[in-house]
Amino acid sequence: MEEVRKKIVRVSTIPLSLKVFCTDLFKETRDVYDILAVSSPGTELEDLRRATGVRTAEVPMKRSISPISDIVSLSRLVRLLRKEKPDMVHSITPKAGLLTMLAAWMARVPVRLHTFTGLVFPTATGPKKAILKLTDRITCAAATHIHPEGEGVKNDLIKSGITRKPLKVLGYGNIRGVDMDYYSAGGEVAERASAVKKEYGLTDKNFTFIFVGRIVRDKGIRELALAFAEHYKTHPYSRLLLVGEQEPLEDPLDHETKELIERHPGIKSTGRWVDDVRQYYAASNALVFPSYREGFPNVVLEAGAMGLPAIVTDINGSREIITEGFNGTIVPTHDVTNLKRAIDRLADSPAETAALAANARTNIAQKYEARFVRGCLMDYYSTLLNNN
Repeated sequence: MEEVRKKIVRVSTIPLSLKVFCTDLFKETRDVYDILAVSSPGTELEDLRRATGVRTAEVPMKRSISPISDIVSLSRLVRLLRKEKPDMVHSITPKAGLLTMLAAWMARVPVRLHTFTGLVFPTATGPKKAILKLTDRITCAAATHIHPEGEGVKNDLIKSGITRKPLKVLGYGNIRGVDMDYYSAGGEVAERASAVKKEYGLTDKNFTFIFVGRIVRDKGIRELALAFAEHYKTHPYSRLLLVGEQEPLEDPLDHETKELIERHPGIKSTGRWVDDVRQYYAASNALVFPSYREGFPNVVLEAGAMGLPAIVTDINGSREIITEGFNGTIVPTHDVTNLKRAIDRLADSPAETAALAANARTNIAQKYEARFVRGCLMDYYSTLLNNN
């Protein structure tokens, strides 16, 4: 008699999150578990189905607070879960977490797991902060198990009194891991890096700092632009390469910062997001990532896998990946002076920078290799399902 597979429902607010974080996981577990992937409608959900062979279902969910739409989404999730009768529901992203954990509690799903990939409330203020903390408390109250992506997220949940339930960080943190074969600077990537250098006027004489991500205020772009501009006065061969695009409606830069980025001779910007950033890493000498808040930044992991030392701010995730003096350096957030000093130090110390770079890839391979990270989650699934 064929053994009945345990059923798992994975839910995120938007399909891109499932596609990015779960494609390889689903490929490895589809023969072990009966998996249903659920998110708002989008082409990425169909891409995920074709790539992995798992079943999918659409439940529209809005990322912002929208009481009427949220009630409709909650109702649809409850009906879906009562129909499917899964053994476990696992949600990621804030809105999906709130709605899915409530729906799973109402549908009496025995294992209700939510992953916190980052927290918004620590940097929020006023009524918004109170609302965000309340929604996180509700999510945790409805969940049976809570998985913070890293120790920093775990500590914030505890210190802020969001929950008293046990919190489980898997491995060294992170939920996706890094494909070390993919993030490698040799072969075709090196050829494309040469094309990037030519496009942006970079030469072997330049020391190129790179930032990858959204070009927005919360990523510390203002501080980065100001710090680099000061650095450039004494280091005219340095360059800053910004890979990403601005979000003028969601998190706009101030006029001064925008002008500085557009007019400064040492700052080069793609002005857009690119699907494959490896050649940009390979064309650079060091990562600068002065974000105000993160959960566990994939950019820092990817850059490390590409052999780049990193300057990061003292925030969740970044401080877990980077060890001061080993594979990079850590500076306070919102601090132009110390950020400029860190930039000066890497540009002025080729031997030290080379040593940091040598440790960067080894650190990622030992702690955050993708198969290891997926294995930690698969072992956790097995433990949860076998105990219920």
